[in-house]
Amino acid sequence: MGDLANCSRCNALFLAGTVAICNQCRNKEEQNYQKVYAFMRKKQNRMASVEEIEVATGVSEKQIREFVKQKRLHPAQFPNISYPCEKCERPIQDGRICEGCKQDITKELKRHESNKELDSKKKVKENRTYYSVENK
Repeated sequence: MGDLANCSRCNALFLAGTVAICNQCRNKEEQNYQKVYAFMRKKQNRMASVEEIEVATGVSEKQIREFVKQKRLHPAQFPNISYPCEKCERPIQDGRICEGCKQDITKELKRHESNKELDSKKKVKENRTYYSVENK
């Protein structure tokens, strides 16, 4: 059974299960999704930007971008909608971070790995014992 929790949106008490919002907020979210989806299904609105959708439906930009992030609205069908990269906040249509941030992270990981290798080689070199041989 779920635990008693506060809704992250309206602070009402509810039994938390798989969702972090109460039934009332979830129903409101579903109504907002239906408004946005009905607007976007019309052929003339498929190229609408997030700002245009917000004005036409009254649903907040944040909520629309959350629908895209949840993959309830697919950018392949609606090419002018996006959500922000979690690192730099540039608009993206897929994943959690943009290509530029992915490349930066990859570059930093490679640099970190090469530094690790150099450090391990340095430690091996420091731990060597040298012996001298006396010639008589």
